[in-house]
Amino acid sequence: ARELFDEVDYGQASVRAIAARAGADPALVIRYFKSKENLFLETVRFQEFFQPALSGPLDGLGERLLLALLEDRHDASFSAYRAMLRASGSEVVRKRLNGAIQEMLVAPLAERITGPEAELRLRLIAAQISGLINAIANLEDEVITSTDRRKVARIYGEAVQRLIDLAG
Repeated sequence: ARELFDEVDYGQASVRAIAARAGADPALVIRYFKSKENLFLETVRFQEFFQPALSGPLDGLGERLLLALLEDRHDASFSAYRAMLRASGSEVVRKRLNGAIQEMLVAPLAERITGPEAELRLRLIAAQISGLINAIANLEDEVITSTDRRKVARIYGEAVQRLIDLAG
């Protein structure tokens, strides 16, 4: 499924095609994953976007997070994310996306971000990252998508870094 979601638009990646690629019956895919949205969320791991960036020091973390998010290899995931959001108003999908944000950013940073209003700052960092994902994947903001990724990472990373560094 991951390979197919990377190769074609989410709407073109049918459960039948996914099952055929895996050598399985489509009913088996639905039995285990319940829906194509759930299968997508299990196979396209946005959590993996940030793991390398999170292992470094807090200094410069904002820009590293953005550089990790904006890597070329994630373009197919943005496309699939966009198609999934447009195709589904599912509460399950919304909850899973919120859980992914918790898992990929809030939880790993919870022990490292300290000081005043640390929990609020963590949630605001996650909101900033989510907003950029939405601007790219769903809104397809032309200014953001046409700007050099390093420049976006530098500028937006500074805003994220302010929340990381906030001391009082």
